[in-house]
Order: sequence, then structure tokens, then C-alpha cells
Amino acid sequence: MPRTLTIGIKSIEQGLGDFSDTFEAVRAGRRMRRREGVYFTSLEAARNLLTPSRLALLRAIRRRRPGSMYELANIVGRDLKNVQQDLRILERHGLVRMTRSRGTGKRKVRIPRALFGAIQLKIAI
Repeated sequence: MPRTLTIGIKSIEQGLGDFSDTFEAVRAGRRMRRREGVYFTSLEAARNLLTPSRLALLRAIRRRRPGSMYELANIVGRDLKNVQQDLRILERHGLVRMTRSRGTGKRKVRIPRALFGAIQLKIAI
């Protein structure tokens, strides 16, 4: 079963409170359960990460398993430079992993891999 990434919307105060609770628990020697996720302070910020173009890249990576960024750009019909920029952003947020492989000849290629099969959005109210 594919892993699910949780994207959460929290206020700065909630995020700092969670950090403080975790810090105190670790300081006291209590074990903490690791929680995976990406958190933003507003829905707008999350929307800026998950643009329709970036979601299309994630779907294409997951379904078609391209052998290079160039192949991915061809699959989605976008310019390679723009695809590279979007992949850097997705990699920075932990949604994609770029691996290196040997292409034809001495050329090395970077292969995008989607780390999650689903994205779940949680909004605290």
C-alpha cells in the first residue's frame, strides 16, 4: 500500500507549541513517535506548493516511472527547465527523491521518484 503524505495547516503558535511539547518530551527522555508531514501556516501557502502543474508531475512520475527528467518533461508536455524547477521544489518538501543513474554512454541522468501515493490535507480549526 502506498504511503500517504499529510499536509497540515497550522498557525505559527500551534507549530511552536508542538515543537515545544516535543522538545520537552525528548529532554525528559520520553520516546516520541515520528510524524511525517509537511505543515504550512495558511491554505494559500499549501496551494502554492501543490499547483496543478506540480500535481501533474507527481501523477506522471507515479504512473509512468520516467527514466529521466527529460522523459518526464516530454510526458507532461512541458519545458525541461520548468520541470527541473518544479522538481527541485517538490524534492525540497520531501515529495520527490531524485536519484542518479548512468544514461547512455558516460552521461548521467537524474531520475525522479515519487515518495508517496496519496496526499492528505488536514486543516486545524
